[in-house]
Amino acid sequence: MTDTSSPHDPGGPDRGTGWNSVTVPPVTTLLLRHGDTPLSPQKRFSGVSEVGLSADGVAQARAAARRLAERGGISAVLSSPLRRARQTAEIVADGLGRRPVVVDDDLRETDFGAWEGLTFEEVRAAWPDEAAAWSSDPAVAPPGGESFTDTLARLQRVRARVVERLPAGTVLLVSHVGAIKTLVVMALQAPLASMHRMFLDSACLSEIDWFRDGTAVVRAFNDTAHLRAAACGCASSAAPVPAGGVAAEDAGA
Repeated sequence: MTDTSSPHDPGGPDRGTGWNSVTVPPVTTLLLRHGDTPLSPQKRFSGVSEVGLSADGVAQARAAARRLAERGGISAVLSSPLRRARQTAEIVADGLGRRPVVVDDDLRETDFGAWEGLTFEEVRAAWPDEAAAWSSDPAVAPPGGESFTDTLARLQRVRARVVERLPAGTVLLVSHVGAIKTLVVMALQAPLASMHRMFLDSACLSEIDWFRDGTAVVRAFNDTAHLRAAACGCASSAAPVPAGGVAAEDAGA
């Protein structure tokens, strides 16, 4: 099938409004960001660097695994090839009964090129013009890196593979900020630059229903109930990822 989506229309042509009558069950994607790495608390660009989970990141992944095991119904686990995502996916897959993890290269994080390992403040100090252009235009790539427009093209392939080739059901995608935000932008038919106004915590869950007619419905975003439950030792308070669409807590930008 030819995808006629464009960088200016991430959702593609006539993707529907979400109010259509449902005749075929959707493919539901649960989107799990990987747990913390040593770079996460410092808000440094990780990109395609092979950095692993920190001790906190392992604990976050285990909390997500417990919640997803309680939810049940997950038919497949797909992961970015990058170490931090694969570690998270493997922890969750073990919690689901040692379900196999399928690596999908298109789920990798955006390549930030020369900026990897740096904070945005350090980037702005060293590349003020490039940083300003990157912040305002998703077609602009960091030096030696990848633009968000390029990332969009990859995630359109992921959507096609998951929605058009897999049976209706629930699939877990373990990935990164850039990839998850891009899928949300696609589902909302929002401008690609709107991803700069979204915030995703480590090991958060988001949920999107994708219908065969092109309609998509975002049911949850940046859901961290399992992390709060783990912090207070009250695992039973972690509600399942909502099946009817509940607005997530606004974590800010």
